[in-house]
Amino acid sequence: MECNLEMCKIKNLYTLDETIARDIFDGAEYPWEVLPKIRSFIMELGAGLSGDEYEKRGEDVWIAKSARIAPTAHISGPAIIGKEAEVRHCAFIRGSVIVGEGAVVGNSTELKNVILFNKVQVPHYNYVGDSVLGYRAHMGAGSITSNVKSDKTPVVVKAGRERYETGLKKFGAMLGDCVEVGCGSVLNPGTVIGPNTNIYPLSSVREAVPAGSIYKKQGEVAEKIWR
Repeated sequence: MECNLEMCKIKNLYTLDETIARDIFDGAEYPWEVLPKIRSFIMELGAGLSGDEYEKRGEDVWIAKSARIAPTAHISGPAIIGKEAEVRHCAFIRGSVIVGEGAVVGNSTELKNVILFNKVQVPHYNYVGDSVLGYRAHMGAGSITSNVKSDKTPVVVKAGRERYETGLKKFGAMLGDCVEVGCGSVLNPGTVIGPNTNIYPLSSVREAVPAGSIYKKQGEVAEKIWR
């Protein structure tokens, strides 16, 4: 299947109406451009949230009154937890995190410098760092984003024959809307997955994967057949 940098653009990955962070994408072409801006964006956005819908807990943490937070969860600011979201037992939110409306952050899941769109699920033993997960994206149990290369050099996005030098040393994965990541998978630094794509369990992904596809292993990507 053909893959190029065009598929990696924000307009081809995300439904921006499905996140409270819509404005952070203004002026950006690719989603990884917003990663260095998440912290300051949360500080500004949080200060303007309605007191009728959100309450500030601790330092720079805004939690919707309708959200469900387990007493054993740890949330460091800056962070925004959206309406009807659920943060489960022993979740670890390390800061610079936006959890969308109706999203699920599961037991022992760790988040750092991420945007989760509405209805995202990272429900079981996931690590998600320096990443953006689109509307209704789901990561299976034990699947993670690896956000730093072993040689600590800046991350390069590889999309078919095209390359994009991001200049970022920390960059996990960009998941489009309705992506399904199988259990135990590792999304290596610079991974971009198009909307409505499925990743087989136990996969190691290190490239851009086209929308509407099934990733079986590197070099074996099939187009979904819609019925």
